Amino acid sequence: MNVSRITPILNVSNIAESFDWFEKLGWNKGWDWGDPPDFGGVCCGEVEIFLCQNGQGSRGGPGPRFPGDDDTGGVWMSWWVDSPGEVDAAAAKAADHGIQVTWPPTDEPWGCRECHIRHPDGHTFRISSGIEAE
Repeated sequence: MNVSRITPILNVSNIAESFDWFEKLGWNKGWDWGDPPDFGGVCCGEVEIFLCQNGQGSRGGPGPRFPGDDDTGGVWMSWWVDSPGEVDAAAAKAADHGIQVTWPPTDEPWGCRECHIRHPDGHTFRISSGIEAE
């Protein structure tokens, strides 16, 4: 087997609101399907995430049960950016748009700078870059 591409699929409660949420972070609505739409994709450069309203996976709950809890019930995904400065800019953009930043930009001992943001349906995105990139 030679896998040439992978596209994650997120279960979302409202696809239109999810398109808007991703667009606040600089992603673009790539396409939608259905009348009314209940499936679609968002794109950032060559990267795509599918969104499925009320299907194909699980969604998270209200959030962690205690400080430091990573069990959000949703999908976790790493987004790799080109520099530590882009991690900081992404966290600032998220905060400016009222998007929940659950872990501020931090230089981690494993050699990455990263922050975590959370989608309203409990999906968590780790935005990361190698520290040596700057």
